[in-house]
Amino acid sequence: MSNTSFFPDLHQRNKQHVLMGLPFDFVSMAESASLIEQAVSSKKRCFLSTPNINFTITANEDDAFYQSVAVSDLSVIDGMPLVWLAKMMKLPVKERVAGSDLFQFLSEKKREQPIKVFFFGGESGIAEKAHKQLNIDSAGMVSVGFYDPGFISIEEMSQDNIIQEINDAEPDFLLVALGAKKGQAWIMNNMAKLNAPVISHLGAVINFVAGSVVRAPEKWRKFGLEWLWRIKQEPNLWKRYVKDGWSLSWLLLTKQLPYYFVNKKYRRGVSQDNVVNWQPNTYTLFLAGCFQSDNLEKLDALISTMVLANHSQLKIDLSGVSYIDSTFMAKLLTLQGKLNLAGCDLIVLNPKQKIKRLMSLAGVLKRFKVISG
Repeated sequence: MSNTSFFPDLHQRNKQHVLMGLPFDFVSMAESASLIEQAVSSKKRCFLSTPNINFTITANEDDAFYQSVAVSDLSVIDGMPLVWLAKMMKLPVKERVAGSDLFQFLSEKKREQPIKVFFFGGESGIAEKAHKQLNIDSAGMVSVGFYDPGFISIEEMSQDNIIQEINDAEPDFLLVALGAKKGQAWIMNNMAKLNAPVISHLGAVINFVAGSVVRAPEKWRKFGLEWLWRIKQEPNLWKRYVKDGWSLSWLLLTKQLPYYFVNKKYRRGVSQDNVVNWQPNTYTLFLAGCFQSDNLEKLDALISTMVLANHSQLKIDLSGVSYIDSTFMAKLLTLQGKLNLAGCDLIVLNPKQKIKRLMSLAGVLKRFKVISG
């Protein structure tokens, strides 16, 4: 399996937007499934993240956790509150793509070559139950193995013999269930050594497949009440939901809603004109004008060039930029994530005050090293 990303050219991700400080791919369930199937067939890496409210709050509070989302090859909206927020922000969200729904969608689709799944993690005995149950119930998947590391450190569960056991099973889809922070950290720590084309932390899915936890009825999920159902199933979750609710309210009041109104104000009367100039000798991209979802072709054409520049430091000069939208910011975040993974820094130069304000309220300014002249 090639560790080359299934998305080698970042400009191919033309349905990205920033929401609550994270880059999301606004794709449908069918589109997400198709991308995963393509990654499996091509044997190219697709690191799938499925941020819900808890995921999003944690990413805003933990830089390492945020980075795991930024380097993901596919990041979909898992959570009705995020879907509602995206619609309120007038973003072109198609539908909720919950990790559990996506896995079920793939599992129920009969195919000539079943997707080979490996279950890693879960509470004691759950991975084995999921392994057996998937092989009984699934039309389009087959479990080729499972491993329950128990309550040990990331370093201990990253030993060569464990990674080798996973690779020897030759899975197409490695499903990790260690708790969001630990799971994402384990994936980041071992991604280069793992051969599975598709890797994703889908904590609740292993319980649903095993039958140890019953999913909320469809109507509960549709109206965003799955959290209430989960508390009924797992009472110890109530503290997490209270904390997440408070944190979400704070971010809405101090960041997301102010961003909506400021962005609406700055967007009035913007032109479609922009200028893009890449200077290889200084590893600097000079931009001027307005950059939004419908006029990023010139920028897209140079993104791969920047990634392939193989330099320790790349710079983007925004001194001539008068407006940017959520798509442009998502591209910046994803570009920075991929560059950081390669040990390269992305530096933003000379943004105007209004651009800094937009980036700050969108929750992305803190992700960059910003130098003003």
